[in-house]
Amino acid sequence: MIRVTIYNEFYHERKDNLAHDIYPEGIHTTLKKALEGQDISVDTVTLDDIDELTCERLAKTDVLIWWGHCKHNDVPDEVAVRVQQAVLKGMGAIFLHSAHHSKPFKLLMGTPCNLCWRENGDYELLWVCDPSHPIAQGIDRFVKLDHEEVYSEPFTVPDPDKLVFISSFQGGEVFRAGCCYQRQNGKIFYFQPGHETYPTYHNKDIIRIIKNAVYWAAPIFRADKLEAVEVKKPLGE
Repeated sequence: MIRVTIYNEFYHERKDNLAHDIYPEGIHTTLKKALEGQDISVDTVTLDDIDELTCERLAKTDVLIWWGHCKHNDVPDEVAVRVQQAVLKGMGAIFLHSAHHSKPFKLLMGTPCNLCWRENGDYELLWVCDPSHPIAQGIDRFVKLDHEEVYSEPFTVPDPDKLVFISSFQGGEVFRAGCCYQRQNGKIFYFQPGHETYPTYHNKDIIRIIKNAVYWAAPIFRADKLEAVEVKKPLGE
């Protein structure tokens, strides 16, 4: 049994009517219902109860899925460091959509993780770069999303260990949309699609990719304990 914890801000779904209509119970609940099954158990955490992401809880999480957008700075620095340390010890992590600017992802990448973007409902083609990669199994040459927020290069992250997906958009932009990294003992997958006002997480191929990423990121080796790390200054500075 792979133990998954999903973090979601759960802000837009309660403040934006369109987001609420698409994800009435929150993105985290939609993902939980889609992913959990015979070999995957899913728990959820929102920004309201983020202090529950303790070292003990992370130690019992095989793969952490993180969705964030506009409340990154509301995540306590201590939680971000706990997530970073858990990944270094072996926990898998999947960062979705705007989680490229989340504190844990930026800690793990060591770069600003900036990109170009625009939002006007363009279609997206999510192209498979490596058909042999476990995360791409069961996916055709590309996945078409009728509407998605446009992300574009340059994307200021380290070169991925493996690039599994690249996206092209109606306006001509391209973006490294599915990036794999290894940080010490932990595997990381960044996956771009998933803006809150589009039904991306109702797409069966997107769910298949996320589920494949859960299997891929699940720990092979896990260190016995997490190390306490002192946060010397706010991570947002």
